[in-house]
Amino acid sequence: MEFNATLIGEMIAFAILIWFCVHFIWPHITKAIEERQLKIAEGLNAAERAHAELREADNKAAGEIKQARQQATEIIDRAQQQANQILDKARADAVAEINRLKAAAQDEIASMAQRAREDLRERVGALAVQGASKIVQREIDAAAHKALLDQLATEI
Repeated sequence: MEFNATLIGEMIAFAILIWFCVHFIWPHITKAIEERQLKIAEGLNAAERAHAELREADNKAAGEIKQARQQATEIIDRAQQQANQILDKARADAVAEINRLKAAAQDEIASMAQRAREDLRERVGALAVQGASKIVQREIDAAAHKALLDQLATEI
């Protein structure tokens, strides 16, 4: 290997290139690399925070869904209870109305039976008077003997 001026010139040029790169280019490259590393670290931290917030939001949403389901269940239970109360009240009202109508019908039946008895008494009394008048062969005045007829009607 020959050691000549070209080799020395190339070595000097290479050394100047290295010095130039170290003083002027390398700081900008390291600065850009450090800035990029910071941005990446910030991005990773932001992603981690976002992931944590997402988990927290999921937990919160799950809690709210659970609470909403509980409230819906309570509302359904209250609605069912109210429906049962309404049905019970309607049944009680229907039974009361049936009892009222039954009592009114029984009163009407008793009243009709009493009128039929009174009518029957009057007819029996009139027949008895007619029979008695035929026996006695004379007419009996019903107005004059009303007390007698009333007594006869109560006995019958």
